Amino acid sequence: MSDALDSSRRTLLKAGAAAAALAALPACAVEERRPASDEGRPADFDRAVLDAAADLVLPSELDLVQRRAATDAFVRWVEGYVPVAEEMHGYGYPDVRYLPPDPAPNWRAQLEGLDLLAQRRHGARFATLDRTARTALLDDVLRPLATDRLPAPLAAPHVLLALLSHWVGQADAWDLAFDARIGRNTCRPLDDAVRQPRPLGPRSLG
Repeated sequence: MSDALDSSRRTLLKAGAAAAALAALPACAVEERRPASDEGRPADFDRAVLDAAADLVLPSELDLVQRRAATDAFVRWVEGYVPVAEEMHGYGYPDVRYLPPDPAPNWRAQLEGLDLLAQRRHGARFATLDRTARTALLDDVLRPLATDRLPAPLAAPHVLLALLSHWVGQADAWDLAFDARIGRNTCRPLDDAVRQPRPLGPRSLG
């Protein structure tokens, strides 16, 4: 797998003790700071390509159902995104800032490009290639984007890095990183503040 993805995974799975301490505190769900459209727009992603790539990009600790759920959540996030909406800003920052334009067209083009590359090299669609061939293609595409940190989804230079970044921000990713039921951004009883999070327990991979 590419350096870009390996580096991002290492950053996630080697989270520090400070984050673990914060995770032990009670937390309640907070509103996601991303404007959402009431109607939304179809992302029109080639799901066969996206799903086949997600199987390599997302951590292998996730089973097939979890990987599909993560990809579905990412697509819903893209479809609900409101381009150039006013950002929420904190106290003491009166200047108005706006979110980037819709990333979906560029991300669609990247998935189409990945599929075209597969057809040029192997004479077959990306989703039909075996794991070794798909991995080699992703290496070539993502290696130039290698970085020591994972960007926010909207700042990601490639749709697959945006997918991974979106998943990393979810509660399931934090649970996996610490192998414990942390429940980031979910309500928990105050008594849990003095207890260690419960371990996840055995997982079946698929």
